[in-house]
Formats: sequence, structure tokens, C-alpha cells
Amino acid sequence: MGTRMAHRSDSKPLLEVEGYALIERVIMTASDAGLTRFVVVTGHHGERLQTFLREVAITVGVNIQFVQNDDWTRTNGLSVYSAHLQLNKPFFLLMSDHLFDPKIVRIMNQSAPPEGGLLLGVDRNLNNPLIDLDDVTKVHSEHGHIRHIGKQLTEYDAFDTGIFLCTPGLFGALKSSMEQGDDSLSGGVYRLAEKNLAHVHDIEGRFWLDVDDEAAFHKATAVLQAANNTPGNVVAEATIAT
Repeated sequence: MGTRMAHRSDSKPLLEVEGYALIERVIMTASDAGLTRFVVVTGHHGERLQTFLREVAITVGVNIQFVQNDDWTRTNGLSVYSAHLQLNKPFFLLMSDHLFDPKIVRIMNQSAPPEGGLLLGVDRNLNNPLIDLDDVTKVHSEHGHIRHIGKQLTEYDAFDTGIFLCTPGLFGALKSSMEQGDDSLSGGVYRLAEKNLAHVHDIEGRFWLDVDDEAAFHKATAVLQAANNTPGNVVAEATIAT
């Protein structure tokens, strides 16, 4: 629902920043990075979002499939799990409200996630001025492996960018986590971390931004204006959880 941005749009993925909807920018940037097939998990205003994205698919020249999650008021792990029947080989998991440099995806796509696990793009710049420290998901890693992940961590060495290269093993981890009462994405990641199957990839200071509130909206506007508002400049398969 994007309640913190409801005064700008009643659909967070459709919130326009400098002339493009957030999810449209994500798809354009991912396409620029070489991804061609997308599975978009919709919830709030799902039919409206699907109608919009069918036009985006034509304009950008990509394949977009849809999965409707009717339990979208629950946390994001369930939305990701909703796509499990459509994805049976490695895929990128992206957030519909995160802007990013396409080089992150291009470089991660040259790596292989651990068998049955995932690779998470992390930002090790703990002084990144674009980050909302109270809201960002934090990561404690060791020797390239995730040890702990969550928003409330007090000891951490990186931020979760919301850019994952996953194997279908994530779905089994999410199911296990949900059965134990945690239907968050971080819960599934932590189940893989317990098996040393959640690895990190340093994005080496490249741009990313979670557009979650008014302050982040203005930061995004400033960055995009400085980059001449070209999604591929600013900022395969993918699944996008809205």
C-alpha cells in the first residue's frame, strides 16, 4: 500500500518519480542489465498494476507474467513464495520500489549463487547518505556468508540492497520459515544462512535507493535529475515482489 507515500499515489509501485513509475524504472533498469523475462507478484490494486505493466512490457520489449497474491497484507516472504511455480532455475529477486545501477545486476549475473541458496547484493558503505538507518535491513556477514539479517541488528557490516540472485532453494527456505510463523523474506534468507547457503556480493559503492518515504522520494528526484533521468544510466529472469 505504501502508506507513507499515499499522499502521492495510492499504489506504491505506480508512484511516479521524474516521469516514470517506480516499478517501471525497475523493469527498465533490469532490462538494461540484460534481463528479459519477469514474474511480477501483485497484490494491492493488482488488476490496475497488471494493466499498466502490459503496456510497459510492449514498450520495453520484455516478457512479463503475473502472479496475484491475495494475502498481500502479510509480510513480503509470502509474496516471493507466491512465484514458486513460475521459477525453476536461478533468478533475480528485485523490489518494486528500489532504484539501482544496472551494473550491479550485470556483475552479479556473472556469478553463481551457492547450490540451493542465494547471493545477496550488499552495500558495505555504512555512511551512505542515501540510507535510512532506522528502516534499512542490516546484514552481519562473515567470510562472505550471511550470519544474521534484519532491521533491528545492532552489530552489522553491510546493508541489504534488495537485489538477490536466487536458486529455487529460496522457496523451500521460505516455506520452512512460514511454517515456523515467520513469513518475512528475511526469515527465509536466515534459514539458508543457517546452512551457509546465503552468500553476499559487495556492490562496491554503486548506486541503490529504497524509495520508501518523502525524504527518499526527494533523494531519488535529485539523483535522477543529475543523471538526466535515464533509468539505464542511473540506476535472463527476474521476479518482483510488490
